[in-house]
Amino acid sequence: MKADKIIKNAKVFTADKNQPLASALVVKDGKFVYVGDEAGLSAYEGEVTDLGGKFVMPGIIDSHVHVTIPVAFDYADLGVRFEPDGKKGAMDFMAGYVKEHPGQKCYRFLLERHFLKGEEITKEDLDAICPDTELILLEGECHSNWVNSKVLERVGIADDTPDPVPGLAYYVRKDGHVTGNSFETASWPILFDGVNDLTEDQIRVSLERWVEYAKKVGVSAVFDAGFPEHNPVHERMYDILCKMDKEGKLSTYIDGCYVLTRPSKMQEAIEEVKRFSRKFNSEHLKVHTLKIFMDGTLKIETAAMVTPYVDTGVTGTTAFQPAQVAEILKALNEAGLDLHVHTVGEAASRVVLDGVELARKELGDKYHVKVTCAHLEVQADEDLERFAKLGVFANYTPWWHNGGGPGVLTPMLGQKRATNMYRCKTVWNTGALVAWSSDNVAYGDFTTWSPYLGMEIGMTRTISEKTSVPAYCISPVANPPAEERMSVEEMLIGYTINGARQLGIEDKKGSITPGKDADFLVFEKDLLTAEHEGFSHNLPEDVYFGGKKIS
Repeated sequence: MKADKIIKNAKVFTADKNQPLASALVVKDGKFVYVGDEAGLSAYEGEVTDLGGKFVMPGIIDSHVHVTIPVAFDYADLGVRFEPDGKKGAMDFMAGYVKEHPGQKCYRFLLERHFLKGEEITKEDLDAICPDTELILLEGECHSNWVNSKVLERVGIADDTPDPVPGLAYYVRKDGHVTGNSFETASWPILFDGVNDLTEDQIRVSLERWVEYAKKVGVSAVFDAGFPEHNPVHERMYDILCKMDKEGKLSTYIDGCYVLTRPSKMQEAIEEVKRFSRKFNSEHLKVHTLKIFMDGTLKIETAAMVTPYVDTGVTGTTAFQPAQVAEILKALNEAGLDLHVHTVGEAASRVVLDGVELARKELGDKYHVKVTCAHLEVQADEDLERFAKLGVFANYTPWWHNGGGPGVLTPMLGQKRATNMYRCKTVWNTGALVAWSSDNVAYGDFTTWSPYLGMEIGMTRTISEKTSVPAYCISPVANPPAEERMSVEEMLIGYTINGARQLGIEDKKGSITPGKDADFLVFEKDLLTAEHEGFSHNLPEDVYFGGKKIS
């Protein structure tokens, strides 16, 4: 048989359990047609490439990223980042900045909430230093903010404005009056103010920059986790991605979604994800998933917990209850669509698991929805084995698994929970399907988008001086428990075939197997034997997508 590419003398990690390693492969018409030893190459004709023992693996599948949100961040002003000593320090800094920079249309600042040491900032505080001009203070993870009265007036937030999801996405009130502090989706219209004014050229520039990065590191497929509360601009960006695909400029497969954040929009979202599925169906962009924000984040205590936070005694709130999840699953099952859920806290993933259990019990053999719980920072012991039993995917973001978290979170979670997070190995060992992701909401310089950074921290649970990150990110103490560290083979499997299974594309991608798309990477270094510390510096020498060399 005449072939387009013949490779020999390679160390091929296939991610195919039936044939984990090979030394040769053949590509024809963008597909693998042979994978095995060199003896089998005699049946093929064509140019032969001798790799001299170089390492080959399937293209990376990053199974929870945000492709569209970062476009907005490319053009958003997040403000001046600062680290005050309590509320007074914060107010003094902002007052000084406003005085030294008169005449700005809007003053924007950014800080981590823990620097306030438990004190609260109100619109009256901000009005006192900036009465006539808008002032926005973003919380470090951008899941909350504080604003002055001018901002509230412009966006139409008043004392009688209903909370999007009481207890999760809400406007803080005192004596019935809004204070200017809002959480989660209640705060995001302020965060992304002006995003609807982005031009097609601006959007394209950002998306093309991401495509080039994906080429460089060998990411051949992603799950895009959507743009909450901004589905119209999210759709505009998908329109542009479809144009890029038709122009031959999209060299990464994107599995997209539609986002639901509140129960009141449940039926609307189900119809919209069906519409998205019909509309977005180009070669490299498809939509078949509803994404739900079930809870928030740990640092601002909007992540939903089973056991209360130590410092406040609250548990947080989930956006949906198990019966609602089951209702959504039945609708998605009928439409042939899937579900992906943001689940940071132990109660959030439990609600999803309970909902799946209800739906499976009612539908029996007719049930076929792929369900993924993403992030899984804190999990209850009794839920760890349920992922495998219920067929729910566990998606972790391993670059978060470093030792920098417990110090900040211990006052909120207590010592036991803060040092027993991200139990990915335990879940893996139950037989559950575990996949890896980078989950970033800003492109920046793409440092933390690197799958090789994720692999390193997944294996070491720390950021050392050898890690490819800025110096201020170093956290030399490993995040316990040590037994949750993964092997390199497990990291590679989670970033390839398991990611493909989560996306439902395992028949085309995720392993170097005859009949699948010829997406593969070539490395000078053998990743299976590479040192774990410093693994993040690895980059492919050559990147192939559909049999064509793209980088």
